[in-house]
Amino acid sequence: MAPTPDRRPPPPFDPSVPGLAARHAAREAVATLLGPARGLALEDALAQAARGAGLDAGEAGLARAIATASFRRLGFIKAALAARLRDGLPEDRPHLLALLVTGAAQILDLAVADHAAVDLSVRLAKADPQLQHLAPLVNAVLRRIARERDEIRAQESDPLAHNTPDWLARRWQAAYGEEAARRIAVAHLDGAAVDLTVPRDPEIWAERLGGIQLDLGSVRLAEVRQAVAELPGYAEGAWWVQDAAAALPVRLLAPVSGERVVDLCAAPGGKTAQMAAAGATVTAVDRSAMRLERLERNLARLGLSAEVVTADALALPEDAPFDAVLLDAPCSATGTIRRHPDVVWTKSEADVIRLAGLQRRLLDKAARLTRPGGRLVYCTCSLEPEEGSAQVAAFLARNPDFERIAITPDRLSGHAELIDAAGDLRTLPSHVVGSTGRAGGLDGFFASLLRRRD
Repeated sequence: MAPTPDRRPPPPFDPSVPGLAARHAAREAVATLLGPARGLALEDALAQAARGAGLDAGEAGLARAIATASFRRLGFIKAALAARLRDGLPEDRPHLLALLVTGAAQILDLAVADHAAVDLSVRLAKADPQLQHLAPLVNAVLRRIARERDEIRAQESDPLAHNTPDWLARRWQAAYGEEAARRIAVAHLDGAAVDLTVPRDPEIWAERLGGIQLDLGSVRLAEVRQAVAELPGYAEGAWWVQDAAAALPVRLLAPVSGERVVDLCAAPGGKTAQMAAAGATVTAVDRSAMRLERLERNLARLGLSAEVVTADALALPEDAPFDAVLLDAPCSATGTIRRHPDVVWTKSEADVIRLAGLQRRLLDKAARLTRPGGRLVYCTCSLEPEEGSAQVAAFLARNPDFERIAITPDRLSGHAELIDAAGDLRTLPSHVVGSTGRAGGLDGFFASLLRRRD
């Protein structure tokens, strides 16, 4: 008889043991995403687990580091575990699998003492009625991972093969070529810096925050050792967090003072803030009231204003078209894997196809909201052609009253490598804009600048 999957409430644990609550939360979040209900984002799963475990800020940060490391090299970690488990990976027992994965991630990737990673993982097993009989197994496997760490690390030579599902690897090889696909996979292992959009005095804030000013305009912080909200300038609204690539679509749209612009699918609001800071009259639309509350809080902190509308963008009235329209469409988010490594393991090719249909409808709606002579920017944080270049090509074929405005390098501070053959923006995680490694890459973004003919 097949074992019964371990679907049950979190087990009790001793919160007085240092580090145990954080590891419990990390294990719960990872188990949630490895289980049958994989639609949740890691950040949301972590937030739920942190609340359930009563974590303070420091413990929540440790839980996040463990869970993120677990997904960043999940394929490689699972292979290392499988080679050391007589009966293979317990894929049908997500809590056990997550306990082994988070323990191995601490040993292989984080500056955590081996004995702490092993001992606290064993304690979690013993505290769980359904896993306590497997505590000796957890202990033996993780001790072996620690003992053979150097050998295991030496085997990780190809991130594209080890840490990228086959369906994504094939797609990136077809779209960008073998070498570029491999560079993308390598960049995902580096993680991402924290980028800030600073509307006033970016040079001063770069110096104050110990960052660098990118020629694309953003300020980049390679290392952040405290909560972002505790950094200088946050409370007074001097800047907001936004990847350098995510800031480029508004730069291409180039809204000016007095223009009426609409930001469709606007939350959490970084692009809304950019347009409001430029002096435009902005309408921010999103179907999620909760996400719009966050947008409104951000605007208030920044001293900016916009008309905020809770609505499905597809249902908006079309009687008063806008001077400029920004559509940052819902997508598979495969361009954000440096920041959200869970995306690799929780999305599927079916998601790409499904979302492409929604993007098509939203793009046609955005076109009807654009006045004659007005501008439309369509963008996604995806690496998939169906959500980017193919979407725009099909749109132009069925909308002859629109034309593409080819992007030139001068609009991107001379970065011609960020422009594809059709004249659209295409950033890759492997593009170097600051330095190398964590300090150098970009989120994968696509954007096309379109104009409705007069």
